[in-house]
Amino acid sequence: MKKIILSSIAAAVLGVSLNATVFATVNGEDVTDQDIAVLMRAMQGAKYETLPEDAKQKIVEQAIERKLLTAEAMKSGVEKDKDYAEALKRIKSDLALEVWMKKIFDGVKVSPQEVKDYYDKNADKFMQPATVKARHVLVKTEEEAKDVIKQLDGLSGQKLVDKFTELATTKSTGPSGQGGGDLGWFAANQMVKPFADAAFALKKGEITKVPVQTQFGYHVILVEDTKAAEKATFETVKANIENGLKMEKFRVQVSEKAKKLRQSAKVTTK
Repeated sequence: MKKIILSSIAAAVLGVSLNATVFATVNGEDVTDQDIAVLMRAMQGAKYETLPEDAKQKIVEQAIERKLLTAEAMKSGVEKDKDYAEALKRIKSDLALEVWMKKIFDGVKVSPQEVKDYYDKNADKFMQPATVKARHVLVKTEEEAKDVIKQLDGLSGQKLVDKFTELATTKSTGPSGQGGGDLGWFAANQMVKPFADAAFALKKGEITKVPVQTQFGYHVILVEDTKAAEKATFETVKANIENGLKMEKFRVQVSEKAKKLRQSAKVTTK
């Protein structure tokens, strides 16, 4: 589901908090979480709160430098520069449009019944694929894989899991080896086809009886649990549905407004 993405300037202006966290003070001016947010936007997907302490300190130092450089720029008289004036005019226009569009978006209403109707009428969009929880041992040769299978022969239940984990830890060449070969839960489309075909052919508690070859080597697979395909519950998806319906209504409103404005505007293309 798409969301409105404000420019960094619009986000900074609209996101001003009355209870901002202060990280430092530079010549009497606070470095707040808004200053940190400006820098964090360049690190897509990263959150300041989850960064290591040394990385957090670097971000704060960058924010301090930015405050100092900004003050120096203002002292230089850059505001009287022609380029500054032209850039400011463009920014004002962009900001006006974004704030105006955000107000329209915030005013869009989606009823609970609309959300429920969409869920009921689009069941195929909310189907979660079958998944398995598995471990594997990855080795370089078929003979090594056959030896692993031989050592597991006759074992079942927790004894099988324990032995499999031991062999994965000591023999597996894959990155999951140190975790006992644990791959967690995955759907078929998340693995290469030969591996997925073999894993999804097994029942809970079974291992592959012949080595499974992929471009990575030879695998021995243990399936620890399975989940059949099922429809996601309404509670888990209703927020996404509401956002999607709201965005669609917003697009229609803005599109219709643009069409009306164009009809009465004098437009010349070159």
